[in-house]
Amino acid sequence: MKKNWIVNPIEIDKEKLQNLQDSLRCPQKIAKLLLQKGITTSESAEEFFYPNIDNLHDPFLLPDMEKGVKRIETAIHNQEKIFIYGDYDVDGTTAVAILLKGLNKFGAKVDFYIPNRMIEGYGLSLTGNKALKSLGANLVISVDCGINAIEEIDDLNKNGIDVIVTDHHKPKQVLPKAYAIINPKLKNSSYPYSELAGAGIALKLLSALFYHLEKYKPESIWDYFDLAGLGTIADIVPLTGENRILAALGIKKLEERKNLGLNYLLDLAGLKKIKLKSSDVVFKIAPRINAAGRMGSADRAVELMTTTKPEQAKLLALSIHKENQKRQQIDQKTFNEACDMIESKYQDLNETFFIVLIDKDWHPGVVGIVASKIVEKYNRPTILLTLSEGEGSGSGRSIRNFDIFECLSHFQDYLISFGGHKYAAGLSIMPEYIAIFEEKLNEYARNKLSLDDIQPQIHIADELNFQEIDDVLIKWLKLFAPYGPGNMNPIFMSKKVMIVGYPYIVGTNHLKIRTIQDNKTLELIGFNMGELSPFLKKGTFVDITYSLEENIWQNVVKIQGKLKDIRPND
Repeated sequence: MKKNWIVNPIEIDKEKLQNLQDSLRCPQKIAKLLLQKGITTSESAEEFFYPNIDNLHDPFLLPDMEKGVKRIETAIHNQEKIFIYGDYDVDGTTAVAILLKGLNKFGAKVDFYIPNRMIEGYGLSLTGNKALKSLGANLVISVDCGINAIEEIDDLNKNGIDVIVTDHHKPKQVLPKAYAIINPKLKNSSYPYSELAGAGIALKLLSALFYHLEKYKPESIWDYFDLAGLGTIADIVPLTGENRILAALGIKKLEERKNLGLNYLLDLAGLKKIKLKSSDVVFKIAPRINAAGRMGSADRAVELMTTTKPEQAKLLALSIHKENQKRQQIDQKTFNEACDMIESKYQDLNETFFIVLIDKDWHPGVVGIVASKIVEKYNRPTILLTLSEGEGSGSGRSIRNFDIFECLSHFQDYLISFGGHKYAAGLSIMPEYIAIFEEKLNEYARNKLSLDDIQPQIHIADELNFQEIDDVLIKWLKLFAPYGPGNMNPIFMSKKVMIVGYPYIVGTNHLKIRTIQDNKTLELIGFNMGELSPFLKKGTFVDITYSLEENIWQNVVKIQGKLKDIRPND
């Protein structure tokens, strides 16, 4: 599918550009990238380049934080039974692990509960409530869920169980009657940053507890940064503001390899003794942790991240790693089936603005992952559903400039339940409503999106000449990491570069080409672009879009381009 190349339209003030370049003593391209992000001074650039724990906001600015902390303090003092109720994904399990470790440190009588994905589904449920009652819960702290659990929290209240909701998902019109609701997305919230993930909010709650129960010092919460960073990066929230601090310092903490379970998992993922990147979390660590909840019980993920016993950590890591291998096979099969379904179902993709697919045999644990892959391939909001016991349930993923949660809010009368945020949502629906629901979604998306919006797009930061690519540029680009939503790895464009040597395939279907411009060469790798190889001839001129990275092979470091798209030079 042809991709639209969109060059950054922001007009750069030449005086500001020169001032920033002079004050930082950086290449002009770096100063330009900073200005594109709205960073105009050397002071704000320093803060961006070197994330600092001291720049985290006061946790007591979050709604109900003081109230929630005092209730937890009372529960600890009276030895009430506290249950942390989490979600089964990485964000949910890391949030559970943060509070479980922290509350244990304070001597709380604490346990955790994560619903079974296949039986109970997402979030608080009446089935889960029965378990909590039978286990003698006095206080429930929800993490990464609960903001829309009105009936379930009413039920717990009736049974004398207080609930503190910590969540980052968008609230609906009516809020649950919880003892406290800690969510930066509440309408009355004055918290300076609204994009924290569930793990980030759990860390804020723990920080506030340290203020109350011990003298707070930044190092008090340092031990929890690997978990907070992992949950933040894995949940694909914007890596801006506080999330950037949590992600960057979380990676540093992960590199200390102090968490026994995560250390074994890093080794199994092929990340032993290497510098970590956010992409390692997204593509290698997070899928393994997610596999625990997708393919079986997410309890193992929490146990992995909290155990202090080496042998148990090793066994749990191996079990989760094997589950992930099984998950990968199911993923690929489901993705292939979904693509075949799209090709046969939609006669004209230019008339399709929202993809909805259903199959009774799809594994509910992988539909979210596959929906993400469909979005990546077809660049349309996508919902994948599976049928179980007469009910359709599944996950939706979205594209740039389209809020899927807001979209579902318009058609909630067709749904049994739904929840989520701008780019991801979960839902359940009666099968007889699916056809009309899809029709309504397409109509809504057609009014919100243009044909250009649904074409795959490459957003180009700047044009680059190969002569500008050197170790100095790479050194500065490294300071922009960790990359993720809101802070993507900059994509560059180079025109009229010549292919030298013969393109060839490596791995399963990855394209390797060598190019030259103004007597300087650049090797590029295009992942899953092997089908282009027959059309790329030695000696022809092309235009390319790519990001830059260091490739380390047998201890030799080389600058490499990560190819995004390639066109004949006009």
